[in-house]
Amino acid sequence: MFRPRIIPTLLLQNNGLVKSEKFKNHRYIGDPINAVNLFNQLKVDELCFLDIEATNEKRLMDLDLLRRIADEASMPFAAGGGIRSIEDIRDIIHIGAEKVIISSAAVKNPAFIKQAAAEFGSSTLSVCVDVKKNFFGKYKIFIHNGRKQADADLLSFVRQMEANGAGEIIINSIDGDGTMQGFDTELIKSVSEAVTIPVVAMGGAGKMEDFRDAVTSGYASAVAAGSFFIYKGVRRAVLINYPGSENFDKLFEQQSL
Repeated sequence: MFRPRIIPTLLLQNNGLVKSEKFKNHRYIGDPINAVNLFNQLKVDELCFLDIEATNEKRLMDLDLLRRIADEASMPFAAGGGIRSIEDIRDIIHIGAEKVIISSAAVKNPAFIKQAAAEFGSSTLSVCVDVKKNFFGKYKIFIHNGRKQADADLLSFVRQMEANGAGEIIINSIDGDGTMQGFDTELIKSVSEAVTIPVVAMGGAGKMEDFRDAVTSGYASAVAAGSFFIYKGVRRAVLINYPGSENFDKLFEQQSL
């Protein structure tokens, strides 16, 4: 069995590193540059940076901070937060990000993804879809860092994003965020079966086997997590960690046997 990309995701708020639970109760974790240096030493596959307040504050993520991240990072990274224009994408790519992550702007203006794909190519564009279940158990898309429910149908939307040129879909479970109780494989599978582009699972990883479940049961092409790589132990002590590529290799090799 192939070993998918395993991606630590770092949330930025006021230029600090934070962690949330179900998009609430944000806890300050530390300096993002220190985290980058630690992940450099741990030789992670890639990193993902999301400024969680940029859209609500009607601004682009802090480019000076992103430039400092690019100067330190020895691995590819993706970045998102407040992207609303072709110029925003150009600025982030020019600084050194391999990909941009677009969320609310893609929902509010799906044609923006088509324009961006024509300008930069699909491989540059990740569309992050934040999803949670409503009272009736139906999956609904939320924008503005989970503050506003969108009208778009989930599966219709991800198909539209593929048709418009998105290179991958990040499917982020708000219900699973920060809980460390495992991925919503039903959600991941439904999206993975709806599109042919890669799907990145995010929201809920708490143990190594959760990553494998997202791939084997949810058909994810890659897996992202925050708390798993930041907390250690039942008391959630802050400790940047990464089990190592060799351990992930073994995890997925076992599934092939």
